[in-house]
Amino acid sequence: MIKQSYLFLFAFCIIAACRSEIRDGKIESPYGWEILDVPSNASIRGLSALTSEIIWASGTKGTWLLTTDGGRNWATGIIAGLDTVDFRDIEALSASTAIAISAGQPALVCKTTDGGATWEIKYEGPKEAFLDGMSFYSDKKGFIIGDPIDGKWMVLETQDAGESWTWLDTSPKAEDGEGSFAASGSTIIAQESYVLFCSGGSQSKTYHSENGGRKWIIKNTPIIQGQPSQGIFSLSRLNDQNVIGVGGDYLQPDLAESNVIIANLLSEKWALPSGDLPTGYRSGVAYFPRYHWAIAVGPNGSDYSNDGGASWARFSDEGFHAVVMDKAQGTVWASGSDGKIGKLLY
Repeated sequence: MIKQSYLFLFAFCIIAACRSEIRDGKIESPYGWEILDVPSNASIRGLSALTSEIIWASGTKGTWLLTTDGGRNWATGIIAGLDTVDFRDIEALSASTAIAISAGQPALVCKTTDGGATWEIKYEGPKEAFLDGMSFYSDKKGFIIGDPIDGKWMVLETQDAGESWTWLDTSPKAEDGEGSFAASGSTIIAQESYVLFCSGGSQSKTYHSENGGRKWIIKNTPIIQGQPSQGIFSLSRLNDQNVIGVGGDYLQPDLAESNVIIANLLSEKWALPSGDLPTGYRSGVAYFPRYHWAIAVGPNGSDYSNDGGASWARFSDEGFHAVVMDKAQGTVWASGSDGKIGKLLY
């Protein structure tokens, strides 16, 4: 009994020492994911964390999910009764208010102001529309990117918290076979008058505006491209100058070639990193400034970079569709198939 007590005490001290290193910021890499108990078997691609406690999610079968206690308990339901619709992106505005967009037809923007109890359709696109991703830079103002119609991108703007949406006349033109991916809702980044979105398919480009979408700078990228399943699937901004894009080929989840690009917006040129790449197709990326980590996720596992995307290392075999940092910048969350939601452990 005494020997067992010493062994227990020794183990406890080792764990405490590890935790101390984490608290002191000495840990150099994430060490996995805490998989939460979620009351859903939907494929969850929409994910938005307002704080470490308030997280909204959405996915197949019209599913919405909300936790206000960090994932210990979840409320769930069907968005606007649309149980056959896939809602691949959601934006948390508060514990009671969120906006969700569908992928495919019908192309809908829905909003709740009562914690998911009821949802109203705020926008419905034309029959050709396919909405891909959404980004808000304040409680009132945001953008949605949708696939091109008649050779012109759908760039939608709201200035009233998603109550109404306007398709910008200045939306840029697209090439034949070019589209965006409704993979993790992060093919678009908006920050005040700065808007950046990406494409894939026949060509994989970035479209960058510094005046709210009125004028666009278009750049080619070196990420894998040329097939409908290839290109950039997710963007994350590290700071005012540096951006990371991840992707690959979703039909080849283990292909680890030309699947990440980095750019300094001052030079406006995208490049492949010089070091090791993520270990497969990656559908989501998020930057965690507390430890200067970029976290990339895909169906075959998770990777991180601590040098601005120049090199990557695998840290988990857990596969996910999407990854986000909460808006308070304290936690990182990921979502995937079969109702999987995870919280980054570090």
